[in-house]
Amino acid sequence: MARVADEKILTEVGTNEWQVVVFLLGNQYFAINVDKTREILRWPGVRDVPQTHPAMRGITTIRGEVIPLIDLRTYLGITPCAELEEAKLIVAEFNKMKLGFVVDGVDRIYRINSDELDASLTGTFLGENSLYVIKREERNILLLDYERIVQVVNPGLADQFKVENKISADASSALGNLEEYKILVAEDSPLIRKLIQEVLVSGGFHNLEVVGHGKAAWDRLNEDGDDFDILLTDIEMPKMDGLTLTRRVKEDNRLSHIPVIVFSSVMAEDIKRKAQSVGADAQITKPEMAHLLEKVIELLGKTPKAARLLAS
Repeated sequence: MARVADEKILTEVGTNEWQVVVFLLGNQYFAINVDKTREILRWPGVRDVPQTHPAMRGITTIRGEVIPLIDLRTYLGITPCAELEEAKLIVAEFNKMKLGFVVDGVDRIYRINSDELDASLTGTFLGENSLYVIKREERNILLLDYERIVQVVNPGLADQFKVENKISADASSALGNLEEYKILVAEDSPLIRKLIQEVLVSGGFHNLEVVGHGKAAWDRLNEDGDDFDILLTDIEMPKMDGLTLTRRVKEDNRLSHIPVIVFSSVMAEDIKRKAQSVGADAQITKPEMAHLLEKVIELLGKTPKAARLLAS
């Protein structure tokens, strides 16, 4: 199969539309965001790596680059419908790493709207690995929490989400009383929500509100009496994606002064350009938690509130 980038359908920025690659594990359909996907290959062969997670098939070399392979069938406990030699490999890139997901087969690319993502069963019947159900052509397609899956298979990645204590002291000296700042976070992954909260709290910020999608963030921003000082948003979310949220904030005269940081697992050049085009003040790639905290401090330091607090 050709590189996925060659088959992507152009979508306008900030319209709540994006694209997914639909694939099969057993007899169940799953999806992954096209922006996370680089190419789809036939089974390339594998070299074992000892003492790893059972879903870690090993490593392979693609175009001179060594990448790890995670068998999603093994990870989710699904009986394969294709032998390993007949399996397909989805080469993905996110969180500044490249890896391969082993699947039974690949169906097609769908254009979807954020409204199609149903999160009502997340964390209950779907378990912790599935974020949404997409209903399409009488199919129930599951969208997985790939960041969580990778961290479970490779727990060492958790170290990338830690920050130095020094940053906390820097925040206090640059901004004054940190309790005066109110931060709104829009993030759909329960794991990433928890990590962002931990990092912000470790930096001295306790006045936080975290919501699971862009529509909830938009509603909170428009409620009377709640003035937020900065917005942190993911891109890939249900009901309203992060780029649409950012565009609406920056086009609203009442809200356009609020700094917006787009914090996404995918930050390729085209995504950065899209974020810039809708007015984002910064774009940061997960899992750069230290950079995220530093950027929060920097942008808050440019607000009138910071000048007022430091002068008092």
